[in-house]
Amino acid sequence: MAKSATLRIQQWGNSLAVRIPAAVARSAHFEVGQEVEVTTDEVGVTVKPVGPRKLTLAEKLAQFDPAKHGGEAMATGAVGAEVV
Repeated sequence: MAKSATLRIQQWGNSLAVRIPAAVARSAHFEVGQEVEVTTDEVGVTVKPVGPRKLTLAEKLAQFDPAKHGGEAMATGAVGAEVV
């Protein structure tokens, strides 16, 4: 679900800045340190991530195919001196 917020532009050194609220950042899948591209158009500014975004755990699990990935991660028997 898309999030929105009304924000105020602030001075940050010689630049202007807007803080992205946590709910909006989560909705956009933004993370600390992530590279973004900032572009302008007639009505404002767009901030988009650079490159593909990281998948959530739910998205990774939805893409998991046991037939393709071999099923169990530890399909072999005991190795070493394990006592079961």
